[in-house]
Amino acid sequence: MYSIKVEANFSAAHNLRGYKGKCEELHGHNWKVEVEALSDRLNNAGMVLDFKYLKNKLNRVLEKLDHKYLNNIPYFKKANPTSENIARYIYDHLKSQISNIQSVTVWESENSAATYEE
Repeated sequence: MYSIKVEANFSAAHNLRGYKGKCEELHGHNWKVEVEALSDRLNNAGMVLDFKYLKNKLNRVLEKLDHKYLNNIPYFKKANPTSENIARYIYDHLKSQISNIQSVTVWESENSAATYEE
C-alpha cells in the first residue's frame, strides 16, 4: 500500500456550544490540516496522486473556512465546530472529489489534533 500526505493551514474563529470552559467563548486558531491518500498501485507516472493536485483540492476546501467564523457556516450550525467535526467536514468535501482519501487530521495547536477517516 502506498500513501501520500499534504499539509495546509487556515485561520478561523469559533466557539463551542455545550462546552463548559474557555472554549465556549469566541476564540480562534491557526489550524494545520494534513490529508492522506492511499492506493495499492501507482498511476502511469508512478504516483498515488500528484501532490500539487491533492494540495489544490485541499486548499479549495480550506478557502471556505479561512478567516471565517465557523459557527456561521451552515454545516457547523448543526455540528459543533470542534476539531473532530472540522476534520469530518474537510474529509467529506474531499471524498466527493478524490475517492482514495484515507484520513484528514486537523491540528488546533502543535500538541492537539483530531483525525477523521472512514
